[in-house]
Amino acid sequence: MEHSIIESQNRTPAWLAPLGQPAASRLLSWEQAQADELLADVFGYHAVQLGWPDLQALRQNRMPHRWQACAEFEWPDDPKATTQTDVWLDSRAWPWPADSLDLVVLPHTLERSADPHACLREVERVLIPEGQVLIMGLNPLSGWGWRQKRGGYHRGLAGPAQTLIGYQRMRDWLRLLGFEVQVSRFGGWTPALASERWMQRLSWMEVAGQRWWPIFGGVYLLMATKRVVGGRLLSTRAWRTVRSPATAAAPVTRSDTPLSQPLTEQNAIDSR
Repeated sequence: MEHSIIESQNRTPAWLAPLGQPAASRLLSWEQAQADELLADVFGYHAVQLGWPDLQALRQNRMPHRWQACAEFEWPDDPKATTQTDVWLDSRAWPWPADSLDLVVLPHTLERSADPHACLREVERVLIPEGQVLIMGLNPLSGWGWRQKRGGYHRGLAGPAQTLIGYQRMRDWLRLLGFEVQVSRFGGWTPALASERWMQRLSWMEVAGQRWWPIFGGVYLLMATKRVVGGRLLSTRAWRTVRSPATAAAPVTRSDTPLSQPLTEQNAIDSR
């Protein structure tokens, strides 16, 4: 890929409409800052971001091959009109071969996929051992998550219905697939209000929320590494330190009595 993969226009996508413009802008700004910090020093050759082209998650990454992919829930009427997308794919079946990608970014992709389990299994398949995945999602235990679920999802407007995935459940899914979570963060404690002025007045809740109730942040972030258990070559050493009794010579009873000598009671006693 030669051109810049993402060029955001800072617009509110349809699937974030229940949150409102002020909260959606804060969500994009927070995730952009986190991606710039976490992915700048992730090295490799191939990186893919699936979903939400407005988020420039790979702009600070230095991998030579980077792709912006869009899944089935983001297909427009005319795919040729979208210049920010390099690959169109089904989130449940990725076109890359196994062990071929070094980094995968999923910004709110699993919660919008028709089958998040299948999508995460595909991520595990295409990542190389020690490859990394960055997952972002709305927290269903937060005010943002409650408003997103309450606002609902319209199939004709934004595709399939959205299913928010909890932070702890996401960690369990990653653990079952052999991932080790390296980074976990929360953000967005200011209530999602329609007024930008009121959200600015309540910005002190960001500091208080990060200190006192971090698990109730509106959005969470997980960065995990794919671990592959392999064999280990042990150095040569003596496995048996005690001599086995099976290798010892069996004792033999010796008798001085000639075979031709008649066996008497005294001879029997002497032979003992």
